[in-house]
Amino acid sequence: MTMGCPQTSTATISYPVEVDYAYDSVDIALFDPGYAAAHAISPSAGIERWAPLLPPLNAPSLGEGGTPLIELEPGVFIKDESRNPTWSHKDRLNRCTTSAALRAGASGIVVASSGNHGAAAAAYAARAGLRCVVFTAEDTPPAVDAFMHAYGAVVLPVPVADRWPLMHKVVEDCGLYPVSNLTTTHTGHAFGAEGYKTIAYEIHADLGVPAAVFVPSGYGELLYGVWKGFAELRRLGVTGAVPRIFACEPAAGGPLSAAVREGVPATEVAVGPTDAYGIDCSVGGYRGVVALRESGGRPLLLSDNELHAAQRELASSGLWAELSAAAGLAGLRQCGDMEGPVVCVSTSSGFKDVSVGLHTSEPVPPEWAEVRRRLRSAGIDA
Repeated sequence: MTMGCPQTSTATISYPVEVDYAYDSVDIALFDPGYAAAHAISPSAGIERWAPLLPPLNAPSLGEGGTPLIELEPGVFIKDESRNPTWSHKDRLNRCTTSAALRAGASGIVVASSGNHGAAAAAYAARAGLRCVVFTAEDTPPAVDAFMHAYGAVVLPVPVADRWPLMHKVVEDCGLYPVSNLTTTHTGHAFGAEGYKTIAYEIHADLGVPAAVFVPSGYGELLYGVWKGFAELRRLGVTGAVPRIFACEPAAGGPLSAAVREGVPATEVAVGPTDAYGIDCSVGGYRGVVALRESGGRPLLLSDNELHAAQRELASSGLWAELSAAAGLAGLRQCGDMEGPVVCVSTSSGFKDVSVGLHTSEPVPPEWAEVRRRLRSAGIDA
């Protein structure tokens, strides 16, 4: 599940094991608006709404999925994944991967993560009664570190390059189940992208097929999952088209952009400084390149200035997004006007950002003259 395909992978390129289904047996009534009610599927069941097209969901739900699609302006929609139980899209993945750990009879799971994946893994492990070990970065934001500890995870900050060798040792010596990548180029857990497919199903249920979807991208698993969900809808005859999928990467790295530029399945790049730590990846995966190629989309490289501008724009509309999560909107703004509708996936809450807790409000004396001065300095007439 996490070591790549044993037949096609090489010493330099790892290919993921792909999950397939008996599509001819799928009742497309699954996509009817009244399907959940007709089959007594509770909203609290989470992505179980789409169970016929998912791996076995043995892990208990935390109510993941069903996130809102918010119209930012005419024709531009934000899929707000911060509304998931641990405030990110990773909850969809971890419902599926924790289920695999339970089916394997493991006593716990182990993951390498800079933040969102670790928080979600810790939560779903706790819900399932499993132990959780997270190898995270030494500079993980304190708020995210606290999030993982809250669920009882063993949190081990180590140098980034040492995460995966140490994961191997935990798997081999402790018998814990890996729920993140263990390969040279990224493959992820085979079930992970299956959870992400449900984002496409939900967008289709709310909007139909958009012209394009802009996805914050690190390794490319989310990108692939969104594409695969729309590709399945077309394969089943529910829709006639797949939207263009755009990978929105920080310009400080951009392994998907490099792979497309070089015409290779996946590659590794040097990573420079960026505040978008959640998608700041040096290595990409084959799946992301497939999603771009098959959808007619392309990768976009975004500066921190573009990311911060998109983050401010979202906040001005009441959406507090992590800087990495604002990459979808930043990608759309870089492309300029586009015939819609278009969807920008916002992957996680601003609570997860590196700057959270560093700035506090300056106290104001409880005197009207001083309060009025502060109001006026903020542009409020008083």
